[in-house]
Amino acid sequence: MPTESVAVVRPGSSNGDAARPARVLLFWDYDTQWGADRSRESAGRADWGRLEFEFTERILELLQRYEVPACFAVVGSAALPGTRPYHDPSQVRQIHAAGHEVASHSHRHEWLPALGREALRETLSRSKEALEQCIGSVVTSFVPPWNQPFDYPAGWSFSLSERRQAKGERTDLRRLCETLRETGYDFCRVAYRSLYQQLAHRLGKRRYEHTGPPEVIEGIACVRLSTEAGFGPDALRVLERCIERRSLAILYGHPHSLQGGDGQHERCLEPFLARLQELRSRGAVQVVRPRDLMNGAKGAF
Repeated sequence: MPTESVAVVRPGSSNGDAARPARVLLFWDYDTQWGADRSRESAGRADWGRLEFEFTERILELLQRYEVPACFAVVGSAALPGTRPYHDPSQVRQIHAAGHEVASHSHRHEWLPALGREALRETLSRSKEALEQCIGSVVTSFVPPWNQPFDYPAGWSFSLSERRQAKGERTDLRRLCETLRETGYDFCRVAYRSLYQQLAHRLGKRRYEHTGPPEVIEGIACVRLSTEAGFGPDALRVLERCIERRSLAILYGHPHSLQGGDGQHERCLEPFLARLQELRSRGAVQVVRPRDLMNGAKGAF
């Protein structure tokens, strides 16, 4: 398969931005039944965990067909010995062997805002260890379940729900990044929005779309999600905007939603991947993984 070189880009650096093509980073949040058990929807516990494994097979086929590398954020417990719908270490190794990056998604899909410092440290460390033992490679990237915490006063982002629901000691984004650094991570996907962005979105005056370089929070390189989950019209619009600005777009989906009723459906994903492949062939965009952003390593494909 063809390889693409990725320029060395350190967080906060702007050297060469004008000459560099746009970059896109695709995430798949691999929750398994651990995530379904901890569903925060009003209906409570869900039963879609088995779909995570079945649809991941199809996603891997599509990524291979269109030569697109991705980052799979995996709950650490899924990499431990056991059976579906909670465990499948062989599939985690398959993801890694295909050239995709494996990131941590906590150990058992915990809601991080409710965790104190020691509980947070435990889930980050246990997940990292389980994943590294499974794939035989270092894991340095992290994706928080539900994209939370959102609470980050330095970015003018305040989450009243997190402050209300997380009793006692609470984890905000700053604490998360501090603990990530202490436990050996260097990269995190985040989703905080400023008060202005939240208000504009709620009033329907502006769609939330973000493209831009990583930012450093407590020593961790953080990238902000560009739009809601999925690969439909919103994702395509973000992609075009990213190319115009020669910036960085962060998009994601969940394997268990591949046959759902929103933009994560396969009927949206495949045209998006085809468009991405076309843009790559023209040199308009690079598809990268977190480790490519951090190390300037060559792409997997």
